[in-house]
Amino acid sequence: MSYTLSVPPADPAVAAAHFLDRLTFSTDVSDVHADLTARVPGLVVVDSRGPDAWRQGHLPGAVHLPTAEIATRAAELVPAGTAVVTYCWGPGCNGATRAALEFARLGYRVKEMLGGYEYWVREGLPVRTPSGETRRPVDDLTAPRATARCDC
Repeated sequence: MSYTLSVPPADPAVAAAHFLDRLTFSTDVSDVHADLTARVPGLVVVDSRGPDAWRQGHLPGAVHLPTAEIATRAAELVPAGTAVVTYCWGPGCNGATRAALEFARLGYRVKEMLGGYEYWVREGLPVRTPSGETRRPVDDLTAPRATARCDC
């Protein structure tokens, strides 16, 4: 007996709708990095963590807006009609999900960045701290080495 197939795969049309839904609600750190680097217009990346976490390090170009302040401060920091990507600590934290919910309730189009700050750092992407921009070495369990390509 197959554990994998003990529940049969979905009908292809149902599967396509499901996977499209997943991509509608989330994005990954690599795609966010590419868009921030390209300065894609109409996109704002929001760090929903508290002030201490923000100072520890955050994505260059991100807006700091803790989840508890979104309802009262979003309009002053994030223009109406903007697409928002939220992030928090990492995959073990649902802070980005709560932040995305708050933005959706305010009428923003929103996605959650999978992996959060943890995977951004583990993929060796730049981080801004009070002392400047820094990077950690790539964790090859989360991202390909410089000599390899994911090609996904």
